[in-house]
Amino acid sequence: MRVIAKRTLKNFWTVHRDCEQSLKSWYHEALRARWANVNELKKDYPSASILKNKRICFNIKGNNYRLIVKINFDYQIIWVRLIGTHSEYDKIDANNI
Repeated sequence: MRVIAKRTLKNFWTVHRDCEQSLKSWYHEALRARWANVNELKKDYPSASILKNKRICFNIKGNNYRLIVKINFDYQIIWVRLIGTHSEYDKIDANNI
C-alpha cells in the first residue's frame, strides 16, 4: 500500500523516541501490505479497531500510542490522520479526523 504522510510519523517519533521502532515497523509492514479489505487487515492486526468513515485505529508500542489512518482499499492508499498519546486521542473524534 502507499502510505501518505510519513513525515507525520517521523515528526512524532522525533519527539517520542520510545515509539520510533514500532512506528517504523508499522510503516514498512503497511508498505508491503496488499490488503483488499478490512478482514484481511484484521488478519495481520487483530487488535486494530475499525472505526467509521474508513478509519482504522492501530495500537502502537504495546498500546502506548494510537495511530489513526484512513484507508482506501481499492486504490491501496493509507492516509495518516493522527498519531498521538491516549490523552490526545481522547480529545478528538477519531471517526472524523
